[in-house]
Amino acid sequence: MPLRRPGPPRRRTARSLVGALLLAALCLTCAVPASAAATPARGSAYLGMGVLAHDGSAGSPTTGDATQTEGVDVSGYQGNVAWSTLWSSGVRWAYTKATEGTYYTNPYFAQQYNGSYDVGMIRGAYHFATPDTTTGATQANYFVANGGGWSKDGKTLPGVLDIEWNPYGDACYGKSASAMVSWIADFLNTYRSRTGRDAVIYTAASWWSQCTGDYAGFATANPLWVARYAADPGTLPAGWPYYTMWQYTSSGPTVGDHDKFNGALDRVVALANG
Repeated sequence: MPLRRPGPPRRRTARSLVGALLLAALCLTCAVPASAAATPARGSAYLGMGVLAHDGSAGSPTTGDATQTEGVDVSGYQGNVAWSTLWSSGVRWAYTKATEGTYYTNPYFAQQYNGSYDVGMIRGAYHFATPDTTTGATQANYFVANGGGWSKDGKTLPGVLDIEWNPYGDACYGKSASAMVSWIADFLNTYRSRTGRDAVIYTAASWWSQCTGDYAGFATANPLWVARYAADPGTLPAGWPYYTMWQYTSSGPTVGDHDKFNGALDRVVALANG
């Protein structure tokens, strides 16, 4: 039986060529898994990084409350901060990211920490915790050694343990609730032994419930800085009858993260003095 000769190749129409190009472009976006593309670089975390993604935003608090004092929190993300502008807008206290894990120090720490002090603000430092990398004691020592100390000068607030969703992986850093509580206690006990002060705990109620099992044992000694982007701070993490500070937005003026201290300026000074 004679072999059939292949016919001439079909000509691609302009429409099919456009379709092929579109498919190729779509494949480029599919080349990297979404989870990998969304994972930030180590060291880039900041106070409240996971709040919008996990808890969302639901309104803003009323302004001009004389019983609350406006504050901000900053990290290396903001670079050099216009502290005089913030002071003129009524901001009177500030926290600066000092460290993360045992592998990162904020390159803008000096400008941010000293700059806020120089314009008259009461300021402090915070540590972004990564309980999956090293022990709580190790991270507390790293924090104190790299800007997280305290002095009774009326202008320095106690250090903050920023404990929230893990931006690099599992929300609870792969720890059970009891293991997480132990890690936090290890950090807090070491910080107190190094500085003589009880650290502030920054967290969100939903994370605290998920990752500590609603542990209530830190409330008697450690002030609460609660994260909630809404008209009010809502239900607080277990154990705390009231908040000391409240991060209420990530989209405020000059720098995004704005906070309210639960008291007039004299109460901010009281916390600084211990």
